[in-house]
Amino acid sequence: MKRRQFLNAATALAAGGSFAAVPAQAQTAPDEGAPADAAGSAPPAPAPTVFGFEEVASLAAERATRVYEQPVAEQVGSFANLSYDQYRAIRFRRDRDPFAGNPRFGMDLLPPGSIYYEPVNINVVRNGVPHRLEFDPSMLDFDPSQFPDGVDLQNKGEMGWSGFRMRTILNRPGVLDEFLVFQGATYFRAVARGTIYGLSARGLAIKTGSPDGEEFPLFTDFWIQEPSDTSEWIRIYALLDSKSVAGAYQFDINPGAVSMIRVRVALFPRVDLQNTGLAPLTSMFWFSPASRRQVDDYRPSVHDSDGVEMHTGAGQALWRTLGAHKTLQISSFVDNNPRGFGLIQRKRAFDDYEDAEAMYHLRPSAWIQPEEPWGEGEVRLVEIPVENEFNDNIVTCWVPKEPLVRDKRHEYRYRLSFAPLPANDLPLAKVVQARTGQSINAQAARSVIVDFDLSLFSDTLPESKVTTSAGNIVHAYLKALPDQGVLRLAFEFEPGDATLAELQAVLTNAEGVALSETWLARWTA
Repeated sequence: MKRRQFLNAATALAAGGSFAAVPAQAQTAPDEGAPADAAGSAPPAPAPTVFGFEEVASLAAERATRVYEQPVAEQVGSFANLSYDQYRAIRFRRDRDPFAGNPRFGMDLLPPGSIYYEPVNINVVRNGVPHRLEFDPSMLDFDPSQFPDGVDLQNKGEMGWSGFRMRTILNRPGVLDEFLVFQGATYFRAVARGTIYGLSARGLAIKTGSPDGEEFPLFTDFWIQEPSDTSEWIRIYALLDSKSVAGAYQFDINPGAVSMIRVRVALFPRVDLQNTGLAPLTSMFWFSPASRRQVDDYRPSVHDSDGVEMHTGAGQALWRTLGAHKTLQISSFVDNNPRGFGLIQRKRAFDDYEDAEAMYHLRPSAWIQPEEPWGEGEVRLVEIPVENEFNDNIVTCWVPKEPLVRDKRHEYRYRLSFAPLPANDLPLAKVVQARTGQSINAQAARSVIVDFDLSLFSDTLPESKVTTSAGNIVHAYLKALPDQGVLRLAFEFEPGDATLAELQAVLTNAEGVALSETWLARWTA
């Protein structure tokens, strides 16, 4: 999927928190035709059924007992053979908003066409009862400049909606800005106040980076619970289906300065699932000052995320700089009960990118925080080679050590926050930036610069520890740059005959206790 097509076609243009809202109870009148009991009074009416997570889980469990069939609908009529510009020229009519009149939330339904050919069943849950939103082309506006011969609103075939987006008052009083979109496979994206769309989250990653090829699950059904006029949260249920697994999802979403999504997942594998990525994030990285060999571009950096931040179960903070590689790279960071991880856009100034169109400095970061112990496993990072900025090529996720066995329910809960930067709950100096370049001392060596935040250090400078899995580290030294607010670690890396090396650096006190994040980077020839 072309990344720029995905981003534009889907749009019209770590903090905590508690969630105490529950679904509204359905009001059911007694059945007047019920037979009287022995005392002459009618038996009590059965308790009303309120649609919720367990109903979706039951559907997923039943799906898992059947052979998977991918939903595909032929694109017909005015939705067939759409160009990129034509698809963008189809817009949902705001007067057909299913939540019209709600002062806080609105919803747009997204049309089929272009790369979106899988019909998605979308429902609104009112008073605990789901109501299907049938695909209706009359709910859409077609820009006459792209459809000069008019449109056919009668030929719907078997098509359905391709997804939806949610709106709320986010940046401007009284204006319902778009803040969340579900469209395409299990991809979804969100923004926080003052940010624009960038990286994506996904429901599940299966065999990402595998030589057998990746399996892409689908969200086939959604149920959006109608919010009250005063609610700051909205709840969405989703049914996932794929060749290997079915699953139920619950998303409780609170948009704002930090857009928080609390996720509950129940998975029902059809087979024993190996290499399954939970809470996956997908982003784009082309180049940065630390990795821009053979890139001829006026901009200093081009990426939606520049690193993976990890807080391990043992309390260690890791920062893995993303890189541009000639071949597929897969990295595994083994952990037990991780505290959090995410793809971060740490550079937040326009000068870091100089791109007035893409505005990469406004792209959000995403942070995953488990709400219960996840046990043993690994944070996995997949870096795919690219030659431009139009394809997402970075994936990170949590991969459990043990396989998800078939015929068993596997449940997980986590928080996913979108914000400019995640909250830092560890009192350690962060990596501000990293740079590399050809050494002036040796033809075969690389000069490496890693800048740490200076604010945590006063009169006494820390010690540095720099290691490599291959080659040699020479001439390492620290220098404070007060005007820049950084403590610079500089060293030379001599790869020798190595074609791959894992570089690592950390600042410590005299006793060897870490005073900074541990900086990690993979060098490839």
